[in-house]
Amino acid sequence: MKPQNIWVLVLAGGIVMGIALGIRHAFGLFLVPVCMAHGWGRETFSLAIAIQNLVWGLFQPFVGMVADRYGARRVIQIGALCYALGLLGMALGQTTLMFILSTGLVIGIALACTTFGVVYGALSRMVSPEQRSWALGMAGATGGLGLFLLVPIIQLLIDHLNWNLALVSLGIACVLILPIATPLADSPVQSGPQQQSLRSALKEAFAHRGFWLLSIGFFACGFHLAFIANHLPSYLSDKGMPPTAAVTGLAIIALSNVAGTYLCGLFGNWYRRKYVLFGIYVLRSIAMGAFYMLPLTTFSLYAFCAVMGLVWLGTVPLTNGVLSQIFGVRYLTTLFGFVFFGHQLGSFLGVWLGGYVFDVTHSYDIVWRLSVAIGLISAVLHYPINDAEIHRTTSRRPSLAESPT
Repeated sequence: MKPQNIWVLVLAGGIVMGIALGIRHAFGLFLVPVCMAHGWGRETFSLAIAIQNLVWGLFQPFVGMVADRYGARRVIQIGALCYALGLLGMALGQTTLMFILSTGLVIGIALACTTFGVVYGALSRMVSPEQRSWALGMAGATGGLGLFLLVPIIQLLIDHLNWNLALVSLGIACVLILPIATPLADSPVQSGPQQQSLRSALKEAFAHRGFWLLSIGFFACGFHLAFIANHLPSYLSDKGMPPTAAVTGLAIIALSNVAGTYLCGLFGNWYRRKYVLFGIYVLRSIAMGAFYMLPLTTFSLYAFCAVMGLVWLGTVPLTNGVLSQIFGVRYLTTLFGFVFFGHQLGSFLGVWLGGYVFDVTHSYDIVWRLSVAIGLISAVLHYPINDAEIHRTTSRRPSLAESPT
């Protein structure tokens, strides 16, 4: 593939993810104004976002099956329309049920169609294996730039238009995904050297211990991201810091994520991906533990956000890379969808537990401690994964017996 064609794919995938994830990254900025406008406690808003994460995870395998069968472009474009509809319902809904349906169900489905699983699956099929890790890392870095740009823009929209019109404006922005996704027209049916059936691929993956270790370990990533993105602004406000501190902190996470995701992609080329994942989760736990235990200052906040940003979304292309390394790319979007469900279970608990614990104890202390412990457990789970490629034959099914490496 020509270099310029690769860049078109990478930029298209990165911009799609940047819009979809950038909006989601800033949902925490809406927590306080939405709750004050409706007279809700923080658990109500947290529950809606938690359901969004769970729906995202539940639908990701099935969205992956559709993308593997019919291609990524159509799936992404349908998801963009769902995203716009969900944001409109989020802005106009006056009841708890309406808010949860639009924020949780509709946007959850939209995120399953427009983010990592579908975009990375398409890129993995459309670039060569030698370029794959770089392409995923660069697309993730491009998407991270979208997170960085959208956080202050969304805060400006909230300040000058109010939160309702800010959400409507973001819904209009989602429509831009329709033409941007055009280059991501992969041909999944013809990809791969063998015509393995979906049932065979799932049976093969579910019998592989590394598949389950990746799924369980990915739980920590979702827990950390959902808790920090949605509750850090409120945590800082409770500690007496101005709203600009939260906006700057989230922007620093997003900017650091640009470099971090790209570097993680490079490290995935240079070192075994499972060891890079091990290191990422250890570093996350150290950063969160230090941030929670040390006195809160502007410097400690920004330093924490910079470190977390470096390892924010870098786990995703690495996890996707481990899957493609073991199982190939034919059903990569589907398999990633099942692994990603573990991530979204963590996201559900991270955002909901944050709101619940705060409403009960008026503090986030328990969740910070739990986040550190979960990160260390995830690091331990990634270390023994057998990441050797499965070599299939047409005459017999290969043995899946494995030993830790």
